[in-house]
Amino acid sequence: MLEDITLGDLYQKLPITIEKGLGSHVWDVDGNEFIDCMGAYGVAIVGHKNQRVNDAIKNQIEKIISVHSSFYNKTRENFLEALLRVSPKKLSNIYLGNSGTEAVEAAIKFSRKYSGKKGMIAMKGSYHGRTMGSLSLTFAPKYKKSFEPLVENTQFCEFGNIHELESKINSDTGFIIVEPIQGESGINPAPDGFLQQIRKLCDEKNIVLVFDEVQCGLGRTGKMWACEHWNIIPDILCTSKGLAGGIPMSATLTKPEILGSMEKGEQSSTFGGNPLACAASIATLTALTTDGLIDNSAKMGSLLLSGLEKLKNKHHIIREIRGKGLMIAIEFEVDVKNLLIDAVKHRIIFLFSLYSDKNIFRLLPPLVFTENDVFEVLRVLDEIISNEENK
Repeated sequence: MLEDITLGDLYQKLPITIEKGLGSHVWDVDGNEFIDCMGAYGVAIVGHKNQRVNDAIKNQIEKIISVHSSFYNKTRENFLEALLRVSPKKLSNIYLGNSGTEAVEAAIKFSRKYSGKKGMIAMKGSYHGRTMGSLSLTFAPKYKKSFEPLVENTQFCEFGNIHELESKINSDTGFIIVEPIQGESGINPAPDGFLQQIRKLCDEKNIVLVFDEVQCGLGRTGKMWACEHWNIIPDILCTSKGLAGGIPMSATLTKPEILGSMEKGEQSSTFGGNPLACAASIATLTALTTDGLIDNSAKMGSLLLSGLEKLKNKHHIIREIRGKGLMIAIEFEVDVKNLLIDAVKHRIIFLFSLYSDKNIFRLLPPLVFTENDVFEVLRVLDEIISNEENK
């Protein structure tokens, strides 16, 4: 394949050439239909070929595609209004970019400028991106060792250990960044009470609290924002992935005083906030809030988790089931590469990374997932796990 020659060896590839999609299903060039539990790494949050998103893109293309943020634009204004309606209280300033790692990079700069301090604390098991600043906050050494030295004054603490976190804080600590539910390391929700303890600690120490909801936000967990499960509001929230229904888009939401500390020219984006992405984002937010997709995420997630727990009780190679909504992990006692290949043969695509734990399936399907999808996924898992155990 030409992609293997020209794109280098940067991506692990499944032997499928995807041609089209609809809802929670995709088709390859040979017409084979698959249930998509990968969702383009969580990007296809409102489903493939979502009619609202498609119509919004078509309508905007007829007007204009690119308007730099040095000019005003009505579509951008409408998007900002739509995003503010669903944003956590007090996060009323917004910086627009194009990807999750950009949102995190912006959060680093905003936090440093506002606090006047350089120290950064992230969690063990964290993943925040692969550009130099966000990579510095990503825990896994295998992502970082070839590119060091990275941003200095970065520390890591055990996810859930408030005492270790407190011991890491010093007079130069500017911000703490947390995924309310860690994604790349295998769908690990924050332990009960941990986010509340961090919020209290940041308030006491005058430290900026950043939540990275690039993967766990936008209805993925059955609530608009994952932090709502713990009733905690950060000072900065990063969102991206499915924000524009598949078009590149990100937003860094902040308290007014934080973004207000920045001066003209200290941060900008050529493509950030372009009308095409804004139009798609309006349609995405409308789909999430009007079409019942957040409630469906909670309902289908509960059904799927319940079924997976039954499979765990039946199959000894399943170690643990965890997650919220349609952000779910199945951790096995064995390497899952063979299971992944068998699942593809049965027309199910799971999210699996050779770069993270090799014994975990992650599920980030579109939020239009149906009961039929759930039951078919459970049926196939039961079959392929039984086959693996009987080898």
